[in-house]
Amino acid sequence: MKNLNIKMLTLAMILISGTLLSQEKWSAEIRPGVNFPTSDFVDAEIKTGFGFEAVLGYRFMEHLGVTAGWGYNTFNLENSSFEFDETGYTFGLQFIHPIGTSEKVSYLLRAGGIYNHLEIENSSGDVVEDSGHGLGWELGAGINYDLGSNWNVRPQLGYRSLSRDIELSDLNSNVDVNYFIFGIGIAKTF
Repeated sequence: MKNLNIKMLTLAMILISGTLLSQEKWSAEIRPGVNFPTSDFVDAEIKTGFGFEAVLGYRFMEHLGVTAGWGYNTFNLENSSFEFDETGYTFGLQFIHPIGTSEKVSYLLRAGGIYNHLEIENSSGDVVEDSGHGLGWELGAGINYDLGSNWNVRPQLGYRSLSRDIELSDLNSNVDVNYFIFGIGIAKTF
């Protein structure tokens, strides 16, 4: 009798999980991107950077969902042997709505926060300063194109802002890192 109960419970769990997963409320996205800085880093000009994000989403309304993820962005400094990385977490809301009567093309809007830190590295790749994590914000807009079989491509333009304190050579500076991101995400809904 005990084995029958375990088998029935296992079958019920499989059927329930299949129903939950077939609702296509979840998504997983990988988004590489190019970063275009809008401000300098202390006295050094920041070169164009690159990075990527891995994001999970849950759609709790027809077109609105929450997202959470992790990202890595790296930048070189003009006329300097230093570079800096911005890494950390993203969270926020995502709105995806069809354009007109199209079933394949939708517009996408994102708004949320970031909880990131800055690491300054020398030419050997050694971390010489870490700002510690702090809150910032981000906005984004783009297109969601349905490729079929629950796969989507998502070209997006975003803007990020993060302000952190950095200590370099006994000089404490408040650093504002602001940049536009152009990324192309590949997402799978399930």
